[in-house]
Formats: sequence, C-alpha cells, structure tokens
Amino acid sequence: MKILVVDDSKAMRMIVKRTIRKAGFTGHTFIEAGNGAEAYRMITGDDTEKHPDLVMSDWNMPRMTGIDLAERLQREEVVVPFGFVTSEGTKEMRERAKNAGALFLIAKPFTVGAFEEALTPLIPTLESETEGEGENPAPTEG
Repeated sequence: MKILVVDDSKAMRMIVKRTIRKAGFTGHTFIEAGNGAEAYRMITGDDTEKHPDLVMSDWNMPRMTGIDLAERLQREEVVVPFGFVTSEGTKEMRERAKNAGALFLIAKPFTVGAFEEALTPLIPTLESETEGEGENPAPTEG
C-alpha cells in the first residue's frame, strides 16, 4: 500500500510515518508532500502507478490547506481514502472534514492507539483489493 503523508513540516511527516509503523502497519510505501497543491498533483497525476492508496493530511498548510485539498478531490470526484492528522479537532473541523469525505481526523498530540483505531478499518480493506493480483491460483485436485 502506498500512503501519502501531507504536512508542511518534514519533522511531522517523519513522526506520522513512525507512528503508523508503531501502530503495526509495516511494509507500506510512504510518499510525502509539503502542501495540498503538491499532494493534489501526486494524487491526480497522469502516472496512476504513483497514485496513493491512502492520504493522511495536515489541515493548515501554505499554498493549499488539507481541507481545501479534500474538498477539491470530492468536488472533482477523485476517490482516494483520506484522513486528517492535525493540531486541532474541534467539532466544526470534524464536521467539515466529514462533509469533505474524510474518513477520520486524528488530533495532535496523537497516540499509537488513535492511529490503530483510524487505520485498522481501512488498511485491511485496501490491501484486500490488491491481494491475489499477479498470482496464479493453485491447481485443484478433482
């Protein structure tokens, strides 16, 4: 699985990736973007092999915020599982995130448990979509 981590802080991107691993989600490929505009290009670029399977974004960033990114993807009917890892988690932010199609909002400072709770329903489902691709079924005895 390819996970896009979007945050204007390189240190925070590293912390998010480490926390995902600590939550037991290992063996995934991480790609990074420093703002929503960069993430948008990665999500919608011509090379579909580079598209992420999951986006985890900060809310407040320069050039394009995370919520602007989520709302634009929804408006353009770009389907990619999307969630927030951000410094605030007000009721209003959670409602706006949900309306923009976000599947979760993890507020900083976050815990490994918060990542487990948010990602466990998503990662097995996403992995099952790619399981078996390129594999030959075992012959059956008759």
